[in-house]
Amino acid sequence: MLTFVGLGLYDERSVTVAGRDAIRAADRVVAEFYTSKLAGATVADLEAYHDTEIEVRDRAGVEQKPDDILDDAVDADVVFLTAGDTMISTTHTDLRLRAHDRGIETRVVHGTTAQAAASSLTGLQNYRFGKATTLPFERSHAGDALPESVLETVDDNRERGLHTLIFLDIDAANDDYMRADEATARLAEAYDDVLGVVVARAGSPAPVVRADRLSALSEESFGDPLHLLVIPGDLHLMERDALAALADAPTEALEELVV
Repeated sequence: MLTFVGLGLYDERSVTVAGRDAIRAADRVVAEFYTSKLAGATVADLEAYHDTEIEVRDRAGVEQKPDDILDDAVDADVVFLTAGDTMISTTHTDLRLRAHDRGIETRVVHGTTAQAAASSLTGLQNYRFGKATTLPFERSHAGDALPESVLETVDDNRERGLHTLIFLDIDAANDDYMRADEATARLAEAYDDVLGVVVARAGSPAPVVRADRLSALSEESFGDPLHLLVIPGDLHLMERDALAALADAPTEALEELVV
């Protein structure tokens, strides 16, 4: 069997009990941290907590050369670990489909997601979020500082009154993680300095949630990664009150969005 386990958002304790049991019972444990990572735990922390050895694979080792993982899963119990929920990335869906093509039984043990945390921590209602997008590092794409795909997603959501969750780029190979101050500085001019909401270290004991105009957020420091950014759409009165109470949002910026 090949079991996909989501580790949750922050450290070695964020995994569900079902996930913990699957890891400890496995014959082989493989992980990838190029799509996301646990900001509060190292691989050594995970190994100590679960009393097992964990092999970390890079992108090529998962997407191009997964045959050894699948070979072992024919006759043994193999667990594949990721941060967050294990099926958010298409990389993992592809690996699961390859297993099915070979007749290998698969199982999914979910972990909580950054999207769920963004809604929970900000008080923005989850059904009022539109399509999410990722803001890449400028070096990661050709052309203008803001890719057209990001602009189109935010524009489309705002036209419909929906919130936009913006994932900030990860360069795992170079241990580089985009910060919210960089992201808000790049977006401020394009969006006429609208309200933004930063979520830092979701899942940790002390997450940061801060709402203000994008230019103001660009002048602040939000500490260690991982960071998320939300561009709110229309606000329900309860969402307005939540951003004021939970994220210290300025009243005038909130009132512009209340419908």
